[in-house]
Amino acid sequence: MIEISYMQMFIFITLIWILVRFVIAIKFKKFSIKHELQMLLVYICLVVIARFVYFPLHYVDGEIGTLKIDFSKTPSDMISLTPFYFLFDRYDGWLINIIGNIAMFIPVGIVWPICFSKLDNIKKTVFAGICFIVFIELSQLLCPERHTDIDDVILNTSGVLIGACIVFALRKSCKDVS
Repeated sequence: MIEISYMQMFIFITLIWILVRFVIAIKFKKFSIKHELQMLLVYICLVVIARFVYFPLHYVDGEIGTLKIDFSKTPSDMISLTPFYFLFDRYDGWLINIIGNIAMFIPVGIVWPICFSKLDNIKKTVFAGICFIVFIELSQLLCPERHTDIDDVILNTSGVLIGACIVFALRKSCKDVS
């Protein structure tokens, strides 16, 4: 079993982010402060989502608990493919779970179409969001303390959709005003 602290994951994500941004700047031979500040919003989305998706919400000895990865566990008991089975009244905090899963991904629906010009409509933005969400849910199969749940995919996708609707409605209203 491997244990990773949030700080270790934060440093890893940050180093990979800096390396990727540096390689892209060299490859395309251009650097824009405005674009990098926009991309910083994507980075913030990734770091915040990683915090809440992979690490326990409750502090352990005053610190964020560790992420445990175990390649020897069978993930079958960590998967829920029945929609809405665990969603309502199954445990304390179910309402916070619903609101949190939606709210956590609203920024993805807002930030990604601003930063990635190819996400030029709601469908493309939601599709990109679903791909990201499915990656997250599948990666949780390696984490015995995490749970891969279709409800998370539905709620997270709802968040991306809400964010995308906001950004594209604002874009439309700005075009209508001009």
